[in-house]
Amino acid sequence: MAQPTASTMKLIGELVALDTTSRDSNLILINKVVELLDEHGVESVLIPNPEGTKANLLATIPASDGTRTGGVVLSGHTDVVPVDGQSWSSEPFSAQVRDGKLYGRGTCDMKGYLGVVLAKLPEMLKAPLKEPIHLALSYDEEIGCVGAVSLVERIVAEGLAPRGCFVGEPSSMRAIRGHKSMNVFKVSFHGVAAHSSLPREGLNAISYALRFASFVEKVSEELRTQGPSDPAFIEPTTTMNVNRIDGGIAVNTIPSECVVFFEYRSLAVVDRKALTERIRLHALELEAQMKAANAAAYVLFEQQSGAPGLETDAEEPFVQFASACGAIATDEKVTYGTEAGLFSSAGIPTVVCGPGDIAQAHAPDEFIELDQIVACEQFIDNLVKELSR
Repeated sequence: MAQPTASTMKLIGELVALDTTSRDSNLILINKVVELLDEHGVESVLIPNPEGTKANLLATIPASDGTRTGGVVLSGHTDVVPVDGQSWSSEPFSAQVRDGKLYGRGTCDMKGYLGVVLAKLPEMLKAPLKEPIHLALSYDEEIGCVGAVSLVERIVAEGLAPRGCFVGEPSSMRAIRGHKSMNVFKVSFHGVAAHSSLPREGLNAISYALRFASFVEKVSEELRTQGPSDPAFIEPTTTMNVNRIDGGIAVNTIPSECVVFFEYRSLAVVDRKALTERIRLHALELEAQMKAANAAAYVLFEQQSGAPGLETDAEEPFVQFASACGAIATDEKVTYGTEAGLFSSAGIPTVVCGPGDIAQAHAPDEFIELDQIVACEQFIDNLVKELSR
């Protein structure tokens, strides 16, 4: 069985050793990539978050004639999910090879991919590229594709006009053309506290939160039974779930606060704005009822994160380019969300294609098969050849 190159394995190991859990900064990794790019004479631009604690990175390897526009974006996120409460067989931030697999947090999602791309820098720089290669590294993908928004905006603002983008999320090197949107909400119900023996003196926030949760479940059922369907997905319809409710302080106290968290993942044909507005308006109706009972009551409806779905046409030339680079053609669509929809919404044809199986992502003893790393190396080699024709 073919083995990954030593340079790739070294880089992946170094990236895994950098704890970039989303709640913390990713700058330790970004700074390492900047140093690596500097060593190869490649300029990079950082796009920080408002607090300056995290940053996206954008770098261009120009064509041989100096052209910096057009070409292909290789995109990946730098953050990983926490390991808290998980039982690991080995240190999660120390990459270890066992039985043909590389274990460690982020090996699959998605430092394996980033390590391959960065290890291939020398080949990219030596090649007689006819089109540039753009590296786009983001922060906070794992908490709602937060960082990629400003990253994509920068690509558009700089007029880079790439002909396409590969988002290297684990797809077992399949060329994935479609996934659902991701939308996460927090709805806070603020009533009035009172002793439980005097309920008319207060306003029960949990009661109204439950009414709201019931409405979300009603809409979910409508979407499941009456909404559009796409058999390419394991779950063929738009899904909507109430996933968390927090409220109350004691059994003898009328609760003054209750928070409902819900999310939905919609098919590309669903109007996200209209669907969100329908839910928001119901929250406002409940707020009016609460205020009629007690003027001090109110409701806060907040969208915590969101990213559009992906729907790249099978006839899009960039899909054919993906096949030419060695991506496995498929009509399957994936249940997980990615940053691909943000690139696609900006007019950049996008395909999700990366090493590893999403089933291993986020889990204890996360791993990537070594042959998947090899397949990704071959994919990048082919991409460089295709851009050099």
